[in-house]
Amino acid sequence: MKMTFLGAAHEVTGSCTLLTCCGQHGLVDCGMEQGRDIFENQDLPITPAQVDFVLLTHAHIDHSGLLPLLYKNGFQGSIYATEETCNLCRIMLRDSAHIQEQEAEWRNRKAKRSGADAYVPLYDRNDAEGAIARLHPVRYGDMRQIGEGFSVRFSDIGHLLGSACIEIWLSENGVEKKLVFSGDIGNLNQPIIRDIPTTIPDADYVVCESTYGDRLHERPEDPVALLASIIQRTLDRGGNVVIPSFAVGRTQEMLYFIREIKDRGLVTGHSDFPVYVDNPMANEATGVYLQCDAACLDDKTRALVKSGVNPLMFRGLKTAVSTADSRAINLDPTPKVILSASGMCEAGRIRHLKHNLWREECTILFVGYQAVGTLGRALHDGAQKVKLFGEEILVQAEIAALPGKSGHADRDGLTAWLNGFAEKPAMVFVNHGENTVCDNFVAHLERLGYKADAPFSGAAFDLAN
Repeated sequence: MKMTFLGAAHEVTGSCTLLTCCGQHGLVDCGMEQGRDIFENQDLPITPAQVDFVLLTHAHIDHSGLLPLLYKNGFQGSIYATEETCNLCRIMLRDSAHIQEQEAEWRNRKAKRSGADAYVPLYDRNDAEGAIARLHPVRYGDMRQIGEGFSVRFSDIGHLLGSACIEIWLSENGVEKKLVFSGDIGNLNQPIIRDIPTTIPDADYVVCESTYGDRLHERPEDPVALLASIIQRTLDRGGNVVIPSFAVGRTQEMLYFIREIKDRGLVTGHSDFPVYVDNPMANEATGVYLQCDAACLDDKTRALVKSGVNPLMFRGLKTAVSTADSRAINLDPTPKVILSASGMCEAGRIRHLKHNLWREECTILFVGYQAVGTLGRALHDGAQKVKLFGEEILVQAEIAALPGKSGHADRDGLTAWLNGFAEKPAMVFVNHGENTVCDNFVAHLERLGYKADAPFSGAAFDLAN
């Protein structure tokens, strides 16, 4: 009965933890690292073919993005996730494979010119399809035995459509232990989805994320009004508002807010201002949101849907599908809002930054977490110049952020979730946070009487003792 930390140990991305019990091996998440690689992660100590199952907390690539590589290298087990997570993963893993193939094509064009060795993509679309075929949906609240010694239950954690914390019951040689993985704990006051994380009554051990474990979110009284003021002043200047936005979750929230802005007439003089969603994956993901189980939605969104209002559609909304559609956006001088991948400005259609960063009348608006080492973090922290597509770009646009618009709970939110346990667990393992944040959150928990530790990659724990 053993747990080994592999990814997101003193780092925010690349979540992956190995569990072993009764000769069975399972992973909780199998995520891709994004941004700067601060610490070298230990390799999986077994072959992918020996992994019997994966438990997936949610669809974000930093939790799911290496599933196709796991399949490519021999994994033939089952991937358990909620229905909505499965639906989003079908979109996101295909898109990730497409990005891998595009990267390989670009690198190999350069390699041919320089005589360098060919670059092999991390995985391709066939690998993504193989992983997708292993997905098995589970319902919130259902207890399921998934192998000898393992029973699991998924509960809504309020971070993303379909996101879950996972209770895991382990049984071996007469010893029974209960382990709870928090997944990414949701922030309060998010639109669209139910955003009150489910509390769990008991656990022997808890693995808890710590993305914002040493800080509190700013909480504007009316984020819609704040967004409207940013759009108003930018359009008045004749500029564009570029919102780097994750395709799943954040894009849908921004559409929800902009619909309200238009319905309430909060932007004047530009009543039908165009809004472009330049992200094919976001367009597909929006379809998943619109077709999801109503039980996943918050009361306000359910009421809108019941009254016949589409919460994510409005006048002036346009979608860009092809590369030509994307390029045409920057040829149109009309002041506009552009929602485009990626949220940390590391991939996707970031050409809009190239066309707008140097323009004083434009605004780049960040609406989510920016990991260390990403272009988004550099811009957020005040970079004066950045390099895009091999070209140095002067940063003259207004750089703004929408406070509190993280999908992650802050320190108090994380603490409130942990305080939901009737008795303190024997140990809280802290992961999914930057190096100092993990340590600070451990210290915070210890002051509250918890026994806590932030393991590094490769650390293994015998859970039976």
